[in-house]
Amino acid sequence: MSQESRKSLATEQEAREVVEAAREKEWKNRSFARGLYNGKLDLSLVHPLPKPDPEVEARAQPFLEKLEEFTRTHIDGDAIDRDRWVPQEVLDGLAEIGAFGIKIPIEYGGLGLSQYQYNKALAIVGSRCASTGAFLSAHQSIGAPQPLIYFGTEEQKRKYLPRLAAGALSAFALTEQDVGSDPANLSTHAELSDDGEHWILNGTKLWCTNGPRAEIIVVMVRTPAREGVKSRKPITAFIVETAWEGVEVVQTCSFMGLNGLSNGVLTFDNVKIPKENLLWGEGKGLKLALITLNTGRLSIPAFCATGAKAALLVSRTWAAERIQWGAPVGKHGAVAQMLGKMAANTFALDSVVKLTALMADAKTFDIRLEAAIAKMWNSETSFQVADDAIQIRGGRGYERADSLRERGEYPYALERGFRDSRINMIFEGSSEIMRLFIAREAVDSHLSVAGDLIDPKAPMSRRLAALVRSGLHYAVWYPSRWLTWGRWPRYREFGPLAKHLRYANRASARLARSIFHAMIRFGPGLERKQAVLGRIVEIGAELFVMVATTVNAKALVDANPSDRSPYQLADVFCRHSRTRIRERFRHLFFNNDVVTYQLAQDAMKGTFEWLEEGLLTTDWVPQPDGGADDESIGEDTPSASQVEPDPESIREPAGHA
Repeated sequence: MSQESRKSLATEQEAREVVEAAREKEWKNRSFARGLYNGKLDLSLVHPLPKPDPEVEARAQPFLEKLEEFTRTHIDGDAIDRDRWVPQEVLDGLAEIGAFGIKIPIEYGGLGLSQYQYNKALAIVGSRCASTGAFLSAHQSIGAPQPLIYFGTEEQKRKYLPRLAAGALSAFALTEQDVGSDPANLSTHAELSDDGEHWILNGTKLWCTNGPRAEIIVVMVRTPAREGVKSRKPITAFIVETAWEGVEVVQTCSFMGLNGLSNGVLTFDNVKIPKENLLWGEGKGLKLALITLNTGRLSIPAFCATGAKAALLVSRTWAAERIQWGAPVGKHGAVAQMLGKMAANTFALDSVVKLTALMADAKTFDIRLEAAIAKMWNSETSFQVADDAIQIRGGRGYERADSLRERGEYPYALERGFRDSRINMIFEGSSEIMRLFIAREAVDSHLSVAGDLIDPKAPMSRRLAALVRSGLHYAVWYPSRWLTWGRWPRYREFGPLAKHLRYANRASARLARSIFHAMIRFGPGLERKQAVLGRIVEIGAELFVMVATTVNAKALVDANPSDRSPYQLADVFCRHSRTRIRERFRHLFFNNDVVTYQLAQDAMKGTFEWLEEGLLTTDWVPQPDGGADDESIGEDTPSASQVEPDPESIREPAGHA
């Protein structure tokens, strides 16, 4: 093995160890989604739906009414998109009515509302302007308030939470030029001063949402390894104020969507951080970030559902009004198929948001899997809804709202919504990273039993012990995943949707068996089979959304028996979801993964450079004498530990992964 290869493997191993050390390794509370991947559909966990707190509901209503009035009167999404700026008076007005402290406890100056109510607030603002909604979300979902509430000392909470609730904008700084999903490469660092009273911070952070206008930032940095700190390369979180000397915004970034977003590059030059601003503890920064995101990710699914509702509103109205070939375009089969799927998917998106928020508020669930599934599935599905909406509206969908307004047409902002929605598949963990995260948690119960058996670093004694332990475990577990009862009359109280829950029950058991088969088939190499893991994750995600949709439909029909339309929406969604699940099962092991992977490797080598003949875009890529350009490396880039191996090392026939 070459020196370069050994270095690459060492880096890969280090990256994996850093992330693994930051994982929550225990499941102290219940997880419905984890059960699905383990072959157990425990409907009692989510049906009936958890109930929102009536007292919180009552307190939230006046705030939501004020927020709706303010948003309708003062927030102009088209103007913000055009000017690339959210006016300060808009942020000040939102702060005045309490919108920057929605989940901050009352004793610290906030409103003390729930995730369920917080999602409603984000939907109100996001329906008018996604950029303005991003300010609220980045501030409260991943900014300073949430980690302070979870991990801050009482002194830190009393010092900062009232300021944050009053409108002091916050941000979260993790990403760097060479660090996205791979925190092992973190270069921003802090050293303790000689007198022990300050930490000295140096480094640069990229894509810091709210950063250019923030007052308070949680910054993730590398700190020295020392006695009492478990990690060899500790990652630590600090509370930093942007008014301090040495903090500078060096660039405000511009993107294809969310034009009003404040996002940029921040540098830290010998910034003195008081020692009391260390958050939680040395070496606990990455774990802090992962735990915070378990709930913080729920804001994006809420925005996604809101965007889909707006797209559906425009599409159904246009499909009924636009006459072509003597009939409304919605009467023509091609458009009707798109519109029907849009309606069903929008109901599913909304159901996921409702269920996950209520689960978060119940505080009796471990929602790390549910939140990741909601983020991944809602972001991908809502983007498809936005795309279909533009297709249905045709040229008017592609046209900017200002242009429509200028020629007297109603300025539906579908084009803006499409651009704004694209980032949702990248923000707070790209779809690819979400799949890997979910896959790791989905196989956790198997690794706890047989992990040593497939660990190449485990000594023979541990492997033999794992062999005995896993043999005893799977002798009982595996047959039980064949004997589950997913037939009539189970779930009959769900009426026309019962058949879908019965299917989900059977499919969950099959999924668990398939995960076991994949572990046997690939052994330690399973973690590199990202396409296989992706299908496993997607099956479980579809099952979770099916259950969320049917449970929500039943709750709505029970509350209003005269309106059975939720059953119609849920039924159509589940029919299409079952088709997608069957397709993924069919190609789980028999597919084109290996040949496609090889094609990608050859493409990177320039084998197909001839295919690019005729392009006048040589300035898009680095020239041979221009050095490497690392600008493509960011938070959406898989780490070294997430890269697939060369197909030659797999030694499997093409078409079988």
